[in-house]
Amino acid sequence: MELARRFKVSPASVTREVDRLADAGLVNDRRMGNLRFVSAATETPIARPLTELLALTYGPTAVLPDLLVGIPGLEDAYIYGSWAARYSGEPGGVPRDIDVIAVGDADEDDLYDAARRAERRLGREVNIRRVARAVWESTDEDPFLDAVRSRPLVRLSITREDSP
Repeated sequence: MELARRFKVSPASVTREVDRLADAGLVNDRRMGNLRFVSAATETPIARPLTELLALTYGPTAVLPDLLVGIPGLEDAYIYGSWAARYSGEPGGVPRDIDVIAVGDADEDDLYDAARRAERRLGREVNIRRVARAVWESTDEDPFLDAVRSRPLVRLSITREDSP
């Protein structure tokens, strides 16, 4: 059972919890042979607030700042792309990855290491693209940055609490 392996719990525990979530109308489940397929019940009134709560406590906006704070040369960071669009309320499928713009001159290896740690915690691919501050603030046409700026951005809080 994939969920049991992922969360390092017994299959019986997963079955019991999925039954509870299905009874509460929070997940949809269907069986095909001996397989059970479970998905979020996104059509319920509680789906959006619950998604927001989970995103704020366990999602990229909670995980990424902890991994990015303190990276030398990193001045700002934003989630962009499909995850930011869904977070901002745009309809669409569940994003397969998380795209991040790292503004500043942080070392690429530090950003790569942070992305790999984030992937392990979030269970999905994390792509971090570094952009120099001058390029980020430039009004020169850059098709990639123009596309990024035209869509929702989710700013990550990467300043230390003890910094001025």
